Amino acid sequence: MTDSTAHLLSQIGSRLAGQLSLVSLDGRRRPGPPALVVVAHGSRDPRALSTVRTLLERVRERRPALPVHLGHIELNEPLLPDTLAGLGEREAVLVPLLLSRGYHIKRDIPEMAAASDVRARVAGALGPHPLLVDALCARLVEAGWRTRMDEATRRASAVVLAAAGSRDPESGVDTSRAAELLAERLGVPVVPAYATTAAPTVPDAIRALAAKGRHRVAVASYFTAPGRFATECAQAAPWIASAPLGTHPAMAELLLHRYDNAVRGAANCASNPPRPALAV
Repeated sequence: MTDSTAHLLSQIGSRLAGQLSLVSLDGRRRPGPPALVVVAHGSRDPRALSTVRTLLERVRERRPALPVHLGHIELNEPLLPDTLAGLGEREAVLVPLLLSRGYHIKRDIPEMAAASDVRARVAGALGPHPLLVDALCARLVEAGWRTRMDEATRRASAVVLAAAGSRDPESGVDTSRAAELLAERLGVPVVPAYATTAAPTVPDAIRALAAKGRHRVAVASYFTAPGRFATECAQAAPWIASAPLGTHPAMAELLLHRYDNAVRGAANCASNPPRPALAV
């Protein structure tokens, strides 16, 4: 038996086991778990859609019995309203494939969910989170970053964490916290910078670091998938630039982590309903 055949049989076995787990001893079907709807932004770059689809396959491999769907806010199909329409009135958890808080999470996604028949719960942004730091570090190492360096090299080194940017101040708070976590892991300064809307820009951040003697600057791509912003930020790098987070295993793990937290939160609310106010 070849390795590919064994892997295929293992996947089939896992899926069958997942289906059997939904059937009780008396033959009646147990209620399945809420569907996971991964909500991506959408991009004109075809690499983005390919990356997101591959990431969802990674999620399905980790949780074969879980229904996993994709919906986009704009630019790509399926659009989120269409995905939700296909789910009817079932229960679902919407997990944004977005790295920080902002308008899409606070307004767009909840409004699309409210306009559907789905019993939806919207999870929070993916970041900041240590799993994202794992993925950022791995991508930097792939690009040529050395985790071990002498003191002189360390004093000349820094990282610019390149993100999309938002007018929402909480988005900047989230990105700054991600930069702090990455700096703690790498042991060098990490400066958040942005492709649009917010300041500083990536070139400005690189110049500011150079003025402080930090000439060995890497650009860490804080994007979920390839696209115009990620490409422009990488082109500004004076040294190395890492690839977007993409299909790194930590991304699939984090999507499921956000999903599980939302499901547990809903269960806790159901088992501990708020007490009615006392009449006065």
